[in-house]
Amino acid sequence: MKRVIAGCAVIALLAACTALQPPQVEQASTYVLEAMPAAGAQRPRRDLVLEVSMPRARPGFDTPQMAYTRRANALDYFARHRWADTPAHMLAPLLAQALEQSGSFRAVVQSPSLATAQLRLDTELVRLQQDFSARPSRVQLTLRAQLIDADTRRVLAAAEFDETEAAPSDDPYGGVIAANRALARLLERLVAFCTEAGAAR
Repeated sequence: MKRVIAGCAVIALLAACTALQPPQVEQASTYVLEAMPAAGAQRPRRDLVLEVSMPRARPGFDTPQMAYTRRANALDYFARHRWADTPAHMLAPLLAQALEQSGSFRAVVQSPSLATAQLRLDTELVRLQQDFSARPSRVQLTLRAQLIDADTRRVLAAAEFDETEAAPSDDPYGGVIAANRALARLLERLVAFCTEAGAAR
């Protein structure tokens, strides 16, 4: 009888210890935008300096929180998955690097800069979200761009670039992979836009 009581006491003690353990917390994850356009055709080099201003972002997308949607006009955010910085801030060096590597301009600088630029690229992140209303989920990336004559402040050209990419998995990491694939295509289109519009100066 004593052994039974002792055994019950041990079981009760173990159960109490288990109950006192803190709950398992899901590890938070941080992701980055990192994409470059595929090597395209050689473009004519223009003797112009292009300044890339810091992209702006529409309300709802000016945050490091990763946005997703399940229905029209409703935006939500993942609780434990974030961008390393706001998408707009991560886009700035990627835009400049893609334009510089294209070889289409004498130099490409980021704003603010002491260099005298003849052209300025202004951009606005319209949306970057993972859409779960379809299966598989998909990432929607939209960027609006204006190429401006820095001397006259005249808008030489304006365009909106929209890319959609199916996510390889219906989770935040799948959305990150899809976002970078969509961004690579968008950067390629943006380089062509700036090169062609810059010729009008």
